[in-house]
Amino acid sequence: MEFRVIYNYLIELGVSVESAKYLNVLLLSLFTVVLIYVVQNIVRRLLRILLISIYQRRKVDFFKHLLDNKFPHYLALSAPLLIVKLGIPIVFSDFNSLVDPLEALADVYMVIMIIWMIMSVIKSISDEMRSSPSFKEKPIDSYIQVIRIILFLFGAVIIFSNLTGKSPIAFFTAMGAISAVLLLMFKDTIMGFVASIQVTSNDMVRIGDWITMPKYGADGDVLQINLTTVKVQNFDKTITTIPTYALISDSFQNWRGMQKSGGRRIKRAIYIKQSTIRFIEPDEIEKFKKIQSLSNYIDHRQKDIDKSNARINADKSLLINGRNLTNAGLFRKYIDNYLMNISGTNKKMTMMTRQLAPTTQGLPIEIYAFTNTVKWIEYEHIMADIFDHLLASAKYFDLEIYELDLSPLHN
Repeated sequence: MEFRVIYNYLIELGVSVESAKYLNVLLLSLFTVVLIYVVQNIVRRLLRILLISIYQRRKVDFFKHLLDNKFPHYLALSAPLLIVKLGIPIVFSDFNSLVDPLEALADVYMVIMIIWMIMSVIKSISDEMRSSPSFKEKPIDSYIQVIRIILFLFGAVIIFSNLTGKSPIAFFTAMGAISAVLLLMFKDTIMGFVASIQVTSNDMVRIGDWITMPKYGADGDVLQINLTTVKVQNFDKTITTIPTYALISDSFQNWRGMQKSGGRRIKRAIYIKQSTIRFIEPDEIEKFKKIQSLSNYIDHRQKDIDKSNARINADKSLLINGRNLTNAGLFRKYIDNYLMNISGTNKKMTMMTRQLAPTTQGLPIEIYAFTNTVKWIEYEHIMADIFDHLLASAKYFDLEIYELDLSPLHN
């Protein structure tokens, strides 16, 4: 097919045949580019108007995602392909040797545009899935990347076939010959893909989980899981990147269970100076009964102790004989009652005050309990309030908190 109007006009103006050929190609090329530009912009604007109208009427977020992922743009870029395919033989009618290569390049361009359009739709679907509670915490990015790799692989096969004129089998034969190199190049991708499947199937990590992985300096919330990396936003707002396969090859701590339980654990000890632990004298009983939360306990406990001592005929001229109340024991019971009565502790979860093995720093009295919130700031405030109160309460039991004295010795 030839379009000789411009060429004939140039010849009539006295332009040489050779120059007329080049000017003809140049002018037709400019006309084709302008036509492509106009068609592309018209198609893009019409598509945007159509999608916006559908979104406003139906309120379906998928159409908004199509706009955000540039679907109208990629479709508009594909729309003028018919013009290009029809125009190449006309524009380059005087240069037949260029027609086949340019048509092959147009086919390559068409394949690339189709892939981008499909990816735009897939991304829009994934964005729609992320807004669903069922998929919000799933590593969708990993699967999107796998689909992208598969699409580009098929695209490469089609492009290879178009450019070389060979069947796709020849492409895969060539790929097989360099499979070892490809495996080495895509080692992280393959390992990440396997890891993503295992992480998902075993429900090890979700988007939004708080994980701790000291090896990589990660302590924060999972932002993204893809084929090769996991992005974690630490609590200091820095971003740590962890290889995806490290989630199955190394150990890490996931705090999701704590967050779902509704309570965060307090596990901290007060170190009592052991020399201040003693038996309670009989005449001191009334003094300790003034502590309201211990009054009933002391009455009940003292009756049991008196019965036990009477049964064995204990000589109470020495307190060591028989059973006795101790200031440390009363302090532990006071802590139990205090934890049970304050509003910040979770009464449905484990709560106890226990005595650990004595150390050179004193006798550890450990509080093991859970707050009724998992929010970090509130948790810290509750724990601080508890220990502020208990440290201030120790003196009412004639107990001293151990503190290491680092002052220099005086001769």
